[in-house]
Amino acid sequence: MTITVHHLENSRSQRILWLLEELGLPYAVERYDRNKATMLAPPELRRIHPLGKSPVIDDGGVVVAETGAIVEYLVEKGDGRLGAPAHRDDALRYRHFLHYAEGSLMPPLVIKLVLSRVPLLGKTAQKKFQPMIDVHLDYVEAELAARPWFAGKDFTAADVMMSFPLEAAVARAGATEGRPHIAAWLAKIHARPAYQAALKAGGPYAYA
Repeated sequence: MTITVHHLENSRSQRILWLLEELGLPYAVERYDRNKATMLAPPELRRIHPLGKSPVIDDGGVVVAETGAIVEYLVEKGDGRLGAPAHRDDALRYRHFLHYAEGSLMPPLVIKLVLSRVPLLGKTAQKKFQPMIDVHLDYVEAELAARPWFAGKDFTAADVMMSFPLEAAVARAGATEGRPHIAAWLAKIHARPAYQAALKAGGPYAYA
């Protein structure tokens, strides 16, 4: 059965297309454009899920929202491929980064984006907020210096989850300045055939 991905341009849902490509699961894309004035999702998404957010998937009438929940659902549907590694320490890192991406790393980046749109006050606030983001980016750099992928030696769905905040941080928070391991990791994921296929399926992706 084909999974329908309700995909909003330039959003977290790009990760879902990528994961589906990595897992080789059949899917179709319903694409939505942002409101050009507000940059918010269109009201049509509320017909799919009450929150009107993306990503949302529909798998034969089973509607799943929230990126992390969708990732876990798809990994299970893919017979555990790209899921938690067998080694206990790697499995713990997998779960950590699966939730860290949205729970800890993404919120300060979103706040900085909002502040960037506040005239005058925004620039001053952004400068004061940047050190908080740098703590996270330095932590991520150290983790990637210790191993090739976030969970360990193998690529997993935790890497898929970490892609969007780090891509956003490149433009918004100088993620790769003085952080060669983040830069190298981004180059690796962008070179993956499944990542490239997901870009073609989802349309333009200007995460910056």
